[in-house]
Amino acid sequence: MDTVTAKHIDRASLPVIDIGGLSSADETERRAVAAELRAACIDKGFFYCAGHGISQGLIDAVFEETKRFFAQSPEAKMELEKSRRSKCNRGYEVLGGQTLEAGAPPDRKEGYYIGLELAEDHPYVTGGLFNCGPNVWPVGLPGFRPTMLAYQAAMQELGNRLMQGIALSLDLDEDYFKGYNIEPVSTLRLLHYPPQAPDAPKNERGAGAHTDWGAITLLMQDDVGGLQVFDKNEEVWIHAEPVPGTFVVNLGDAMARWTNDLYKSTLHRVINTSGRQRYSIPFFYDGAPNYKVVCIPTCLKPGEEPKYKPTTVEGHLREMYARTYA
Repeated sequence: MDTVTAKHIDRASLPVIDIGGLSSADETERRAVAAELRAACIDKGFFYCAGHGISQGLIDAVFEETKRFFAQSPEAKMELEKSRRSKCNRGYEVLGGQTLEAGAPPDRKEGYYIGLELAEDHPYVTGGLFNCGPNVWPVGLPGFRPTMLAYQAAMQELGNRLMQGIALSLDLDEDYFKGYNIEPVSTLRLLHYPPQAPDAPKNERGAGAHTDWGAITLLMQDDVGGLQVFDKNEEVWIHAEPVPGTFVVNLGDAMARWTNDLYKSTLHRVINTSGRQRYSIPFFYDGAPNYKVVCIPTCLKPGEEPKYKPTTVEGHLREMYARTYA
């Protein structure tokens, strides 16, 4: 198993940012948090988020419902398989259904997709916009839907706060991303990683090396570990070990496009050699589908030109989805 190039480093060297100050009425406190965000976003595009205000009770409930879902029989899960039940990528994803790293075996994980709940007559749906429509919900798990919807709403609010902080960190008005935050096509994804066998192919991953697609990803890990982040400065993989009471925040490709790579899109992967079942809950904050992703002028150095062509959130997501679901 290719873990020899990943190293454990002192937790104190990984940024843990208490974002509680973003909710302060004192602009000085908000800007102090923004300065920490800027440093982390320029360095690795990765940090641990503390002071988020999401209750541990809700987090525990989400993990409990996630484990209940994946503990069902293969037949019960296949009843909710996303290609059968959904036109908008909602529901169950089979083990090995995605290959995130080119040339590697299919990812050793299974998942479940939940998005913004939209009726069939919503303009996003009637307009055929990517990843827009109603969710698919399991029967026989009465706590699943209310728990996931409560968590989804809490994560949406947290994402809004972080986007305000990121705007401040870029010397923009706090409401710069307001249009991006209206009816975003964010995705809540439940993931189960069975332990990888000792004799598995060397390049087998729980999740292959990849960058996320949207602006920010808010990840809740269990205590098993396995997440690794690539440090571009030292050109090594490092273990992003679970830190109790925090979310892992990754910047995605849309943020890199906006900032002309001033803010980094984090390359990361999962290798589960623990011998235990691993569960993680990423929330992909992807924005309103028609919102334009255009280089932010203040991110350009003197004489520098934008590296990326303008696109929309939807156009970007379609491109990324096609790349990993061949």
